Amino acid sequence: MRSMASEEYASLQETLTESLESTFPTLLVPPSKTGHLSALMEFKSGAGGQESSLFLGELLRMYERYAATKGWQAQVVAKNDLEDSGIKDAILEVKGPAAYDHLRWESGVHRVQRVPATESKGRVHTSAVAVVVLPLMEENDSKSEELYNMSDIKLEVMRARGAGGQHVNKTESAVRLTHIPTGITVSMQDERSQHQNRRRAFQVLSSRLMDLKLRREMEERRDTRRNLVSGADRSDKIRTYNFAQERVTDHRIGLTLMNLTSVLEGDGLEDIVEAIQKHQNETAMEEMLNVD
Repeated sequence: MRSMASEEYASLQETLTESLESTFPTLLVPPSKTGHLSALMEFKSGAGGQESSLFLGELLRMYERYAATKGWQAQVVAKNDLEDSGIKDAILEVKGPAAYDHLRWESGVHRVQRVPATESKGRVHTSAVAVVVLPLMEENDSKSEELYNMSDIKLEVMRARGAGGQHVNKTESAVRLTHIPTGITVSMQDERSQHQNRRRAFQVLSSRLMDLKLRREMEERRDTRRNLVSGADRSDKIRTYNFAQERVTDHRIGLTLMNLTSVLEGDGLEDIVEAIQKHQNETAMEEMLNVD
């Protein structure tokens, strides 16, 4: 009986520890107000020239594959290809339950360290791509109407242009929106008609304004406390992809994985996303306990 009790005690203690570390925090943290939202991901190449634009394409594919593993729908809604190779910037729409809550912590600077194909001396180059994840505001979402007044919007139409400044067509199908109070500007020319570009531009504008609102609310709740996974400072380096060592490091939580290929294929990214979400829940619980 003593032996059986000892075995059961060890098993129960392990179960209790798992519940305290994983289940209990999720029960204490209030339900997410953004759990129903899909995501809009913006990519911009940064330091590193051509290597940065090439890596942007790889990140774009990584998130498309990750979306597929989650059963979400991913579509590139805007892309600016460079004439030689690579992508200057792009916007990826990811539709699915809780897509925004899963991807929101991917905002920040993603750094890549590898030997470029054009490097003859085998030297490792460091490049960077900036990623911004926004809550996707649908046209039928009533909250999108509360984000702006049409009187605050400056609408401009112009001819769409392709690479090298060549006119794609002779009609004024490109659209540029400016939200005067915030200075946020959205340009869209990838769709076929002015109406489609206008609809997409207003969708992106609503997403950026909702993102601004959510970040302001988050900062107000935190006061002076800074969350390591806040994503508020989009200039922060959040992750490094080291090809030579097959290593991925998330600098916010100190997580290092030796499975770069799996991460870029989308499957291994789930381990990083889950670790960050767990850290976020723990931080939110700490903030609740520290409220005076």
